[in-house]
Amino acid sequence: MDHNKLAELLFPQIDKTPEEYEALFPARNVPEDAMVTRLGPSPTGFIHLGNLYGAFVDERLAHQSGGIFYLRIEDTDDKRYVEGAVETIITALDFFGIRFDEGALLDGEKGSYGPYFQSKRGEIYQCFAKELVKKGLAYPCFLTEEELADIRQAQEAAKETTGIYGKYAEKSRSLSMEEIEKNIKAGKPYVIRLKSSGNHHVPAEEMRYIKVEDAVRGTLSMPENDQDIIILKATGIPTYHFAHVIDDHLMRTTHVVRGEEWLMSLPIHVELFEKLGFDMPIYCHTAQLLKLEDGNKRKLSKRKDPELSLDYYRQEGYHPQAVKEYLLTILNSNFEEWRIANPDASIDEFTFTTEKMSSGGALFDLNKLNDVSKDVLVKIPAAELCEFLIGWAKEFKPEIMPLMEGHEEYIEKILDLGRSGNKPRKDLIYAKQIFEFISYFFDDHFVIEDTIPENVTDEDAVEILKRYLDSYDHSDDQSQWFDKIRAIAEELGYAAKPKDFKKNPDQYKGHVGHVSTAIRIAIMGRSQSPDVWEIQQILGEERTKERIRTLIS
Repeated sequence: MDHNKLAELLFPQIDKTPEEYEALFPARNVPEDAMVTRLGPSPTGFIHLGNLYGAFVDERLAHQSGGIFYLRIEDTDDKRYVEGAVETIITALDFFGIRFDEGALLDGEKGSYGPYFQSKRGEIYQCFAKELVKKGLAYPCFLTEEELADIRQAQEAAKETTGIYGKYAEKSRSLSMEEIEKNIKAGKPYVIRLKSSGNHHVPAEEMRYIKVEDAVRGTLSMPENDQDIIILKATGIPTYHFAHVIDDHLMRTTHVVRGEEWLMSLPIHVELFEKLGFDMPIYCHTAQLLKLEDGNKRKLSKRKDPELSLDYYRQEGYHPQAVKEYLLTILNSNFEEWRIANPDASIDEFTFTTEKMSSGGALFDLNKLNDVSKDVLVKIPAAELCEFLIGWAKEFKPEIMPLMEGHEEYIEKILDLGRSGNKPRKDLIYAKQIFEFISYFFDDHFVIEDTIPENVTDEDAVEILKRYLDSYDHSDDQSQWFDKIRAIAEELGYAAKPKDFKKNPDQYKGHVGHVSTAIRIAIMGRSQSPDVWEIQQILGEERTKERIRTLIS
């Protein structure tokens, strides 16, 4: 077989050589140990937590090593393409502080290693496919859908591995030049397959194994690929396997971060790198994101788990800093220890390493995210939190915007409640919850949610509020204010101190805490809240009195 002649027959339109592309995309001018990483999503319109999880690893590895992080859009599958999906990917990741140095960006492409859309790189893939044909390492396959179905049926009946390999590949591999020319002239569709070196029929002990050093999992050993996989479809479009190997090489990617579901494809990729004569990047196969349900771990599901979608975090109003901080706790086993030792440091100061990543399942827990979020938000200044809350409301709850815009000073006072001192309150978690938590500060959203303590009768509750209103002086300091509540409690038969009531419950109706709760519910509608005196200072005298009067009447 004259392979050069075959290559020209199959790819007459391709006149560039691999060497020309090598020269067009030379080694990058980056520091010696710098990492070049990429995110390569499909534009399906659904961007999920796994994308952010991987992108965060990519971004950390590249930027802390002085390298480059780029975005490549893997859009060779027309059927899955969704209009506007690229913008969705970029804006969703940008919200979480994930920024690309080059690649597909909102204002076009940036960088000299493009195009960064695989759909625009057809000639490049065909050039390298042509080269493989020239070297006798790839061939055209004219098997029809019916023939492929028959082969599959026979393999399943014989309980053999399905696919085109060994004797099943022989018919296509052994076609003569005349037969190939005849098929092409007859307009028969064909794919280009890789001629695998793997031998399916050798005994297990003679099987060749590949060894790959994975940055997360250490040495991986698995049987070599023996399938004649498709590298170019009948349309001339490459398969994912072929495209990503060429792109990662020409874009000079040093580290490929991807989920463990790709481990099964690793032998194919190793063979492609070998046959193309490329150096392999370092693979980092991350653990799957799992969820604990009824005591069992399971994979996060698009159908069952709304928290898999990145939209969920934006709609609920999680602060990006909180999400990133939480992701680091599941990405690097030493992060929490570092955070305890460096409570006020930026997460950018933490040295992220693939060695500290788990190769088992990464357990995702919304409750833990909420706990981390409380710790993160308590350190964010009220002015910044207010800006974040308004930004969220504008996009997801526009009906509350009149309460927010132009009232920033008021909102900031509310957000700062109880956040100072050695033991600040950690009430704030995410924007939707924050608004619900502070909603009693807005008259249209004020509702009585809780009931008065059972120690306080309805008659006593009215009497407590009347006396409170009569003695109310907005200029009282905290101590004077509470002395008045204590006096009301004693006058009505309640213990001035909870411990007195605990010692002698028969001598009192209840204690001062029950009395102050009746007042708290009148003003806030809730039995639990930050300090009542401070809340009154923010509400102002008139609104405080009005709420008490409303309840008395």
